[in-house]
Amino acid sequence: MEFQEAKDKFIQAWGTLGTDWGVNRTMAQIHALLLISPESLCAEDIMEELKISRGNANMNIRALMSWGLVKKELRPGERKEFFFAEKNMMEVVKKIVSQRKKKELEPMLQALEEVSNSQGESEEAKEFSKVVRDIHLFSQKANSTLDTLIESDANWLIGSFFKTMK
Repeated sequence: MEFQEAKDKFIQAWGTLGTDWGVNRTMAQIHALLLISPESLCAEDIMEELKISRGNANMNIRALMSWGLVKKELRPGERKEFFFAEKNMMEVVKKIVSQRKKKELEPMLQALEEVSNSQGESEEAKEFSKVVRDIHLFSQKANSTLDTLIESDANWLIGSFFKTMK
């Protein structure tokens, strides 16, 4: 496979994978392009490579920056802003997990806290309380595990992974 074909295939695959992370395809494709670029790129370079509009590029670059996956670089004598991606995959995973946790798990925990105080003596109310309690317990454990992952270093994660494989 030629380099350009491999590059295009990687960018497309990362874009598809991004939708599983809860981000749009273009955001993930920009991330992929910046991940594999040896130098930082300006918005025009990104637009040209991915054939996207300026607005689409700018909106998704800003979103990637808010996730902590992309940073801005200013070059002396240049008016353009250049962007580069975090290339340490452990850090990338931590940032993605942190954002997903903030967007999905934390609101669920808050909702579970609010509904866990429901009262009632009917069979339906008792079943509701039991299920909510079980979901809440599981969600708290998941939250704690994700916090440990986010705060961990690569050696701990790899060691833990290999322990589970034995």
